[in-house]
Amino acid sequence: MRSLSNGARGLKCKGTREKKMRTLERWAATLKYYSTWLVFVLLVIALSAPASASQARWKELDKKVGMFLREGRYSEGVATAQEELRVAEATFGPEHAAVAKSMDNLAQLYAAQGNYPDAERFYKRSLAIAETIFGPEDIDVAKSMNNLAQLYASQAKYAEAESLSLHSLRILEKTSGKESSAVGTILNNLAELYSAEGKYAEAEPLFSRSLAIDEKAFGSEDARTAKVLGNWAFLYRREGKYAAAEPLYERALAIEQKSLGPDHADVATIQNNLADLYYAEGKYREAEPLFKQSLVIREKHLGAGHPDVAASLNNLAELYRTEGRYTEAEPLYTRSRTIIEKTLGPNHPSAAESLNNLALLYRAEGKLAEAEPLLKQSLAIKEKALAPDHPDLARAINNLAEIYRAEGKYAAAEPMYRRALSIDQKALGPDHPVVAGLLSNLALLYSAQGNYVEAEPLYKTSLAIREKQLGAEHPDVATSLNNLAELYRAQGKYADAEPLYRRALVILEKAVGPNHPDVATVLANYSRLLRKVNREQEAQELETRVQTIRAK
Repeated sequence: MRSLSNGARGLKCKGTREKKMRTLERWAATLKYYSTWLVFVLLVIALSAPASASQARWKELDKKVGMFLREGRYSEGVATAQEELRVAEATFGPEHAAVAKSMDNLAQLYAAQGNYPDAERFYKRSLAIAETIFGPEDIDVAKSMNNLAQLYASQAKYAEAESLSLHSLRILEKTSGKESSAVGTILNNLAELYSAEGKYAEAEPLFSRSLAIDEKAFGSEDARTAKVLGNWAFLYRREGKYAAAEPLYERALAIEQKSLGPDHADVATIQNNLADLYYAEGKYREAEPLFKQSLVIREKHLGAGHPDVAASLNNLAELYRTEGRYTEAEPLYTRSRTIIEKTLGPNHPSAAESLNNLALLYRAEGKLAEAEPLLKQSLAIKEKALAPDHPDLARAINNLAEIYRAEGKYAAAEPMYRRALSIDQKALGPDHPVVAGLLSNLALLYSAQGNYVEAEPLYKTSLAIREKQLGAEHPDVATSLNNLAELYRAQGKYADAEPLYRRALVILEKAVGPNHPDVATVLANYSRLLRKVNREQEAQELETRVQTIRAK
């Protein structure tokens, strides 16, 4: 080792020169390496700059679409959402979450416009992308299923909606846990679905479970908890359980006013719904200021041309119509209709509803010739926009039949009643409360013709359905009792009629109070029976009550 060392020293000059050469070579190689890397980096930057700009553009468009949805500017929103989808596909590729999100936005806008075929198409494509990216049991897949289920529910495609909702629920319970807030949302939506179907006994425990989850997840004073309370209250309102609905609405309103502020759009929704409950109870003085407050908030925060403003105008007009304040009601109906046709289009189902409600005003005023063409136009829109077995279509058919009955066009009315009845029996089932209403209307037609033999079994079937589905104390049961009593009175069967009148009065006075207009109607009918059997003093007492109620 020493000799080698010495030898190395003897070659000192030569080794230093070679070392310098190797150093220069390494520097040259290093320079070449970094030069290549710099070119690569600059190339990446150059290539990524357009992508970053495209991503920023997509985010900007997505934000803008959200604004259009919140403001009810659906027609403007569609063009922007279509552009958002094009940017997403070009930037991220066809199977990206951003593309699914863009499709979801476009579907929401189409659904809001009543363009259900296109909404369904894009919801399904969004769902397919989510399943491809995340797998069939992912949370985002469950959320996409829920969106599609909500679309089906809005079209009364209840079987399809229920299947998707239950599938979504199973996924979320498995992935998020049975007490997760996402599960609470699906339970609430499923309960609303059952409520719409008239499956009230199935809906209530789901609302109860959803409420418990939200109270645990967000607290009892959170706005999300308030939404479940409001939906549960609406179930009770449908069932005629007004006393149970009122405290839920009031609690929901207090929560939202505290958590969101008194002028929030969601507060306006609860105010509107509580006002609608008061309206159903005949508490018109309590209903009116709430309808007006809801309208003011919506105009302030959503703009005077928002569809929710149109809804508030319509509801206030409905109140005025019921109170006989026709000159105040008509301009509100007209303004509501103008907003709907501008924002949603003249062929949207909501535009058909506007025509329908204005027609009902004309009917109340006795302007049957003016009401009929509006109802025909409303029906034509719904026949084009809705499926042939949609309950809303049946309602439009029924309303036109009602006009024909009032005009004495019995031959024209009967097939329409039967068509409406067939649709609802198929869509909702033979024992649904809506079916009971149609049976009652058909019976009224037969009664008007003096065909009591045909009318009586229909009245009895209607009564049986309502007692079974709504309970023996529901106001609609009182309506059936009154109608059957009227049939017996017309036939001179006074002993059969009187207990029905009495029972109807007990139900109504308990459910809606002694001063409700429906109480006055039954009292007036009962007083006619009393005069027929020469009980003049009792008849006079009832007639005095009727005058007092109607004077308020």
